[in-house]
Amino acid sequence: MSEFSVIYQTSDAIGPIRVLDNGESRILAFGDNDEQSKLNKKTPHVPKHSYVQVMLESLMFASPKSAIVLGLGGGALVHALRRFDGALKLTAVELRGEVIDIAKKYFYLPIGKKLNLIEADAAVFVSDADHKKVDIIFADLYGADGVDAKQLTDSFIQGCVRLLKPGGMLVLNCWKEHRQRFDVREQLQQHFCDVYGSLSSGGNWVVFATLTPGVLKEDGLKQARAELSAKLEFNVGKASLGFGPWLD
Repeated sequence: MSEFSVIYQTSDAIGPIRVLDNGESRILAFGDNDEQSKLNKKTPHVPKHSYVQVMLESLMFASPKSAIVLGLGGGALVHALRRFDGALKLTAVELRGEVIDIAKKYFYLPIGKKLNLIEADAAVFVSDADHKKVDIIFADLYGADGVDAKQLTDSFIQGCVRLLKPGGMLVLNCWKEHRQRFDVREQLQQHFCDVYGSLSSGGNWVVFATLTPGVLKEDGLKQARAELSAKLEFNVGKASLGFGPWLD
């Protein structure tokens, strides 16, 4: 496989943005040795990063009709969700307007009437709660330096709760160190009935929190993964090192 080369670069008030390509794959980067998003140009709906694959495990427990994605990046989640259900009503919130434009131009973002793109700070977006309630929220707020600290605050979590329908689910992409952030777990437990987690093979700690008890469960996962894998066209669960309640 050939090496990656920069095919587009720009910058905004936050910092540099680059698009790299090696003929087969494309990468969105915010810094050196950084991969915010990666896709195979022939199969953009199949996520390349393990944490995205793990976040999609939420679809083993829910069949959402509406969803919000906080943090668009190159649109890996949007691609996979659109493959899951072409009728799914999606809203993607992205802080950086340049990133939205790049996702459209370079990452084959599936534009259509069912996708609403909003340029906004996700923390402000959820605090304003000026949006119809949805079945599931995916929060993936990362910059060149890692997880956006706003994503782990109680005000952010409360804002997400206000935007969820009864029985809704919040999916948070964190880093492996956050597995020991029991303060965050306790915040989530104050607002959600069940809080589970899964460590990805790439070192991300993905959190699943539901407003209805008993939705998240470890029974029947083999069959659920097989069915979801067929729908999404990749092996769901391969990237997960373990799924279960978030415990000490």
